Amino acid sequence: MAVDIEAINARVKEQSRFLDSIRTEIGRVIVGQTYLIDRLLIALLCDGHILVEGVPGLAKTLSINTLAHTLGATHARLSFTPDLLPADVTGTQIYNPQLAEFTTRQGPIFVNIFLADEINRAPAKVQSALLEAMQERQVSIGGVTYPLPQPFMVLATQNPIESEGTYPLPEAQLDRFMLKAVVDYPNRQEERQILERYETGHIPDVQRVVDLPSLLDARMAVQDVVLNDRLRDYIVDLMLATRDPRRYRMEALKPLIAYGASPRATIHLAQASKAFAFLDGRGYVTPDDVKAVAKDVLRHRVIITYEAEAEDLTTDEIIDRVLQGVAVP
Repeated sequence: MAVDIEAINARVKEQSRFLDSIRTEIGRVIVGQTYLIDRLLIALLCDGHILVEGVPGLAKTLSINTLAHTLGATHARLSFTPDLLPADVTGTQIYNPQLAEFTTRQGPIFVNIFLADEINRAPAKVQSALLEAMQERQVSIGGVTYPLPQPFMVLATQNPIESEGTYPLPEAQLDRFMLKAVVDYPNRQEERQILERYETGHIPDVQRVVDLPSLLDARMAVQDVVLNDRLRDYIVDLMLATRDPRRYRMEALKPLIAYGASPRATIHLAQASKAFAFLDGRGYVTPDDVKAVAKDVLRHRVIITYEAEAEDLTTDEIIDRVLQGVAVP
């Protein structure tokens, strides 16, 4: 079946114009953080969830809130704490003595964009309640199932340097996050701009620059971005290499990887690669697109062994070796 690349390119360029408006509007508030903003947009375009990790003060929460304002989407922020209850997230039933009946009060999760701040500080019961919302896009309260608004996405943050009062996220929940973005410190020039912009304490107001129907149209356009069979094979090979490195002549990696990426990672890598090409205004995926988002898709799914930790190896370094070892089409 012939594919009209020129027609797809034209549609992608038309549908992706609003992204520049979003970047410009976010740039009025956020200095730098291009990597984080692009990953937020990729998750948004792919109807996925994203986990953002970084030390305090890197504008993680501000970036996410600013994005929600540019979309005109309903959003809520909830700080996760060790004493949080599932009902604090999803909602609960309240007894009305005058009517002698229970009424349902929906929780803060019933929004388009739900920000779970410091998600790893909440206990397992809260994570389980959130898991249903992330996977099924629905919430059960008092035996009744309520659908969540569309679009719906969870944007979660976590602090890597704080260990007291934190709980490791279950692997099943981590796998539901399409991407895990790791945010680093700004460079010297960006830090100087931050100082100049915020020393007065004035934060510019963010305006809505796109509506939700336009976002849904863009999601359809992302699905039409061409991913050829050779790149599909490349993505599958990357996933298999995390599970059995010896198949790809990477015997040294076998004792360093405890568990490889799941089939859900295969789907997410293909989707994220298409969205990355869409951000660049292209209607086709290249190997560089796949490599650009591979770490974001894999770093929370590939589990390394104690032997790797003993050698001071990180998950990102292991993924780099996998990318180097699998032949590029």
